[in-house]
Amino acid sequence: MSGEGSPERLIGDLEDAERRAGEELARSLAEARPLEAVESVRVGYLGKKGEVSKILKAMGKLSAEARPQVGQVANRVRDAITAAVESAKDDARRRMLEAEVAGPPIDVTLPGRPVHTGARHPVMSTMEDLVEVFRRMGFQVADGPEIEGDFYNFEALGIPADHPARDMQDTLFVDEAHPAAALTAGGGRGPEPGKVLLRTHTSPVQVRTMLRHPPPIRVICPGKVYRRDSDVTHTPMFHQIEGLWVEEGITMAHLKGTLERFARVFFGEETRIRLRPSYFQFTEPSAEVDVTCTLCEGKGCRTCSDTGWLEILGAGMVDPGVFAHVGYDPEKVSGFAFGMGVDRIALLRHRVEDLRLLFDNDLRFLGSFAR
Repeated sequence: MSGEGSPERLIGDLEDAERRAGEELARSLAEARPLEAVESVRVGYLGKKGEVSKILKAMGKLSAEARPQVGQVANRVRDAITAAVESAKDDARRRMLEAEVAGPPIDVTLPGRPVHTGARHPVMSTMEDLVEVFRRMGFQVADGPEIEGDFYNFEALGIPADHPARDMQDTLFVDEAHPAAALTAGGGRGPEPGKVLLRTHTSPVQVRTMLRHPPPIRVICPGKVYRRDSDVTHTPMFHQIEGLWVEEGITMAHLKGTLERFARVFFGEETRIRLRPSYFQFTEPSAEVDVTCTLCEGKGCRTCSDTGWLEILGAGMVDPGVFAHVGYDPEKVSGFAFGMGVDRIALLRHRVEDLRLLFDNDLRFLGSFAR
């Protein structure tokens, strides 16, 4: 007598599943997306939770003598449904191809659609090349938050609250209640960050690096900086790379040698540099650094005001007061720092006159820099 869970009942269920699968496969070929419909039928019967799988789970309750009989039928049904599925897929592909051929003709003589190749932004490619030059000279890359604290951006660099240099920075301050202000916390042995602002230079990264690591250190700090300024040669957001080398016995000669090597590698072996006395709050002595004009090769032109020189960066020996803020002993170590605007370097490199062109996102302009 057959009943639920008996070999006869399971065999009947398997054969019924085979019949219903065939009927559903035939109907699936009339669907709008026949291949997807056929795959749905396959999963419904042969998947882990499919009809056949459910039936086979009941085999565990059968006697050892009955299992081979049901298993033989199960294998046959599984193979039959698999073959029917593959045949239905072939029919679906054939019907789709026939429908495509019967549709509007394709003119194979028409030109293909153009493929537009992307290009690195000139500022980013310049940044990467600058970083690579200094990495080869032994500098490591350091970074820090763009939302910065007053201590790291000003105080630790010898720019107190009443210093007129703060007015020159055109600083963009951030509401201290804003959640982003919490990003300025931590960073070393320094005090609480104080007022929160968008960093005006990447020098705070140098401060944070010195607070975290004892000398010797040799780092470059690339990144975005922000000031409230916008004209032909200035944008509210721009890019800088600053360098710092602190160790015993570092002198102005090391600074000049480093910058000479950089200029020759980046602008060409014939490039010369000159240092002009200047003033920065966190270096003493300080200097503006010029290179021979990249357009006239030092002969004099409108771009360099007929001087043959172009200013590219500021530099100097680290002021002992900065070392006092980070816990370095100025009697034991010395160092130099330098900083340059990456956007200005990109202008010189690619002979672009208006800085705003770099940020207008005109694909025609940016595409001209594809390598």
